[in-house]
Amino acid sequence: MKLTKEQVAHIAKLARINLTEAEVEKFTSQLGNIIGFIEKLNEVDTEGIPETNQVTGLQNASREDEVKPFGFEEDLIACSQNPIVDNQIKVKKSI
Repeated sequence: MKLTKEQVAHIAKLARINLTEAEVEKFTSQLGNIIGFIEKLNEVDTEGIPETNQVTGLQNASREDEVKPFGFEEDLIACSQNPIVDNQIKVKKSI
């Protein structure tokens, strides 16, 4: 597909990208080539092939939450420059 400079400038404006005139010139041919490759997909015969949104067959793949010990809590707490109270780092009130 052949894009015009005006179309590329419009796309850049929608994307809030400031392009120089040289960049518009450069991207006009590059974006046209990319769209040309995408248009080749129209040549593929997809008759009789079902639509697919995922291919693994997984449904509702979830798990129960598990509490697992981290193992390095004391080491991390010891790194704090703030005071430690009841095995927790005391920080300034933020409200």
